[in-house]
Amino acid sequence: MQRRLAAIVCADVAGYSRMMGADEAGTHAAFKAHRSAIYPMILNHGGRTVKNTGDGFMLEFPSVVGAIEAAIGMQRLMAERNAQLPAERVMRFRMGVHMGDVIADEDEVFGDDVNIAVRLESVSAPGGVAVSSKAYLEAGKHLSTALVNAGSHQLKNIGELLNVWTWEPGSIEGPAYDSRAALPAQYRTAIVGVLPFANLADSTDEYFADGLTEDLIHALSLQSFYRVLSRSATFAFKGQNLSARLIAREIDATYLIQGSVRRAGNKLRVTAELIAPENGAQLWASRYDRDMGDLFALQDELTTSLSAALAPEIFRAEASAPARSASTDLTAWDRFLRGLSHYYKQTKPDFEASIAFFREAIALDPSLAIARAYLGTIMIQGIQYGWINSTSELWAEAIELAESSVRLDPRSSFAYSILAFVHAMTGNHDAAMEAGRRAVELNPYDMGARGVFGCCHLAIGEHRRAIDLFSTAVQRGNSDPRYQWAALLAFSHYLLGQYDASLSWVREALYLNPNHLQVLAVRTAALAQLGRNEEAARATQTLLVNYPSLTVEKHLRNFHWKQLADIAHYRDGLLKAGVPSTKLTLVDTGTKRTAC
Repeated sequence: MQRRLAAIVCADVAGYSRMMGADEAGTHAAFKAHRSAIYPMILNHGGRTVKNTGDGFMLEFPSVVGAIEAAIGMQRLMAERNAQLPAERVMRFRMGVHMGDVIADEDEVFGDDVNIAVRLESVSAPGGVAVSSKAYLEAGKHLSTALVNAGSHQLKNIGELLNVWTWEPGSIEGPAYDSRAALPAQYRTAIVGVLPFANLADSTDEYFADGLTEDLIHALSLQSFYRVLSRSATFAFKGQNLSARLIAREIDATYLIQGSVRRAGNKLRVTAELIAPENGAQLWASRYDRDMGDLFALQDELTTSLSAALAPEIFRAEASAPARSASTDLTAWDRFLRGLSHYYKQTKPDFEASIAFFREAIALDPSLAIARAYLGTIMIQGIQYGWINSTSELWAEAIELAESSVRLDPRSSFAYSILAFVHAMTGNHDAAMEAGRRAVELNPYDMGARGVFGCCHLAIGEHRRAIDLFSTAVQRGNSDPRYQWAALLAFSHYLLGQYDASLSWVREALYLNPNHLQVLAVRTAALAQLGRNEEAARATQTLLVNYPSLTVEKHLRNFHWKQLADIAHYRDGLLKAGVPSTKLTLVDTGTKRTAC
């Protein structure tokens, strides 16, 4: 038995007895399913389950910030899961959070501070969280979500009045979304409004269209690049036959997203479009046809696909938009957007211009995390394309840019993604995996984060898992040049000995960038491994015409894969293809010739 400081979260289900009376087996099954769904969130915040009860559970966390964030996160997830259920099946937890000195005996915890956490459940609204003032004062400045002072409460069997802070489901709307982003508000000049998706089928499908809209609002709000209007701002126009331009002016939206849902039998069709309401231009449109199945899974899949497709299109639109700065002098944000416009053109001169603009943006505002993340990205891509010389100084700068981007915007999945990518490329495999997991956790809808996590798996030799992650990213979000999925898939298949598949992805990658150094190189290796010697020789000639100073050993200096067998496998293919191992240059010293 020992004493330790801990944060305790206690939860029970509001109206559990009534639900059990109506449907005992169904209620128990639903409770277990919900508990399984929120379990990863508990672990992601460092918590552990102390006790499961018939209608609730008790959790212990080493950090009070982690305890509160986990509690709010669990309630948000429960709200999403409940959104599509009929009223009689909705299950809402009440949660209490307190911190203090507890007695730990084997796997359980005891003490007055545990009792306070239990009693706080009664203060919490169904679907909400009640936090003691002691816990709030300790964690408040580190929380991403605002809590409301609910005043003093007399808790059962607790002698003194306790001041309580609360979070309720309504907090998910309005400014809580924007509070996730460290990017200053003056930079997020783009405002995105998601209009309620029109239900073109039977009225019984109205809930699905509304639920998809709400989920898309949430998914897009996890980006820090732009502001997303809350549900209450856009659902006010539901059913009104108003022009997009009029709605946009009413809610001050830069871009509007609108769509429709139609069901026919067991088939579902969702259409969506991104428009610039001022001029009515359609910037993007797509259609998704799906078979009906598990509605939760279907809605999540559609939300992910829509979010992954829309986010880079908004980036692209902003990059080509005229400066919105009131001043005639370019601001840091204007310079960043100019750099972004060059980056999307994907040529060597545009890369060079982009780097210059990103550097200017950082010089004007050193806290602009997104400019640092993009600069780190473009520098590494420049090396992989063969457009920038690889030097130790450049890699050190890329690492510093990635680390500072995370420090400045610790809720950006993109910042963590570039940090994971840099670590994976430099051989810091454990750090890469940790940053990759964090990126996915911060924004599960970000396909870039999923794909970069695949880079981490590629670097440690888990190629099948890497292919799964890359393939998912390609299927749901393949329009963003920050991510070179085709090139990465070419390497993953090569390292598995699947040379034909590797060459298929090589063709895809070279279509987008015909001079991509690493893709040209892996093509030569794959052809050689297949015994297609004449084609391998031609591919090697193309590689060396584009990059005459290339040698196998010089090329491999930029690969820090964990498995030495992977390096050896790649080297073997390059050598078989005829790529020179070392470049022999004769230097006249006056007395003898030496090879450099």
